[in-house]
Amino acid sequence: MRARIYQPARTAMQSGQAKTKAWYLDFPPADARELDPLMGWTSSDDTQAQVRLRFDSREAAEAYAQENNIDYTVIEPHKRGANIRPRGYGENFASDRRGNWTH
Repeated sequence: MRARIYQPARTAMQSGQAKTKAWYLDFPPADARELDPLMGWTSSDDTQAQVRLRFDSREAAEAYAQENNIDYTVIEPHKRGANIRPRGYGENFASDRRGNWTH
């Protein structure tokens, strides 16, 4: 089983960078989840999918994986472009706006 080391992206409800600095090591599910016919709940016998380790840096996560002989893959985070300028809400209604206002 190959673990993955990644830095999570921010959620759709986030405007800031909170909770995106840490690196995580987790394992993909080894088998598919099963559906309980009576209650409709999903279950799995795979306990490795529940493990999610948090690290302050990528190097710390890689060092942990190497110390414990864990085969891993590093997934690089996607960074925002450098040319994004913070704007205010009022700029949506400015008279010198480049594009048409579509509302």
